Amino acid sequence: MWHECAAPCRVVRRGAAYHRGMSRYARSERQALADLMLALGPDAPTLNEGWVARDLAAHLVVRERRPDAAGGILLPPLRGYAERMRLRIAARPWAELVAQVRQPPVWSPLSNPLTDELVNTMEFFIHHEDVRRADPGWQPRDLPVGLHAALWKRVAPMARFALRRFPASLLVQAPGHGEVRCGRGGEALRLVGAPGELTLFLSGRQRAARVQLDGPAATADRLRTAKLGL
Repeated sequence: MWHECAAPCRVVRRGAAYHRGMSRYARSERQALADLMLALGPDAPTLNEGWVARDLAAHLVVRERRPDAAGGILLPPLRGYAERMRLRIAARPWAELVAQVRQPPVWSPLSNPLTDELVNTMEFFIHHEDVRRADPGWQPRDLPVGLHAALWKRVAPMARFALRRFPASLLVQAPGHGEVRCGRGGEALRLVGAPGELTLFLSGRQRAARVQLDGPAATADRLRTAKLGL
């Protein structure tokens, strides 16, 4: 994409420098996740029910490297094939599997320099936290302001989709970033948190998200246990 600069600037169109420039947060979350997986090992727990780190790594490899199976992540008719492929990939040596997570193929529709930041910032933030927060001793990270802003851009449409059928009138707020109203109407709830915490809550990880939820207790409890995410 071309853009105007106030001062002379150089546009890098290809190669590693381009990838680094266009993929700041997707790349940093990816590298941090790979480092953590190596440090904790293939049997480390995750927030994904029934999955350890090896299962999560295999899921990411299928998503980016096996377009023939990746559709099964979302499409029920393909899930059996996708799961068989994931199990086959999960059997690879751990170091090899993590290396494939760390360095995605540039030909992938999901991880090439033009799409990486758009489709992988939230994906790798969530899965990084899936591994971090499964450790009983985890502590919140001090996220860069830019990452908060990048996540908020994705949280607003995510909230509208995830909560579109929830029987309440919801106000989702990220102080300093914005707010969005969603839900089908009815009792009023207010969900407040940093963009990263809202990302986790709305992706179905309510128990691990540090948010404030105000409103009638029964309706709030229903939201805390609702099946959210895609």
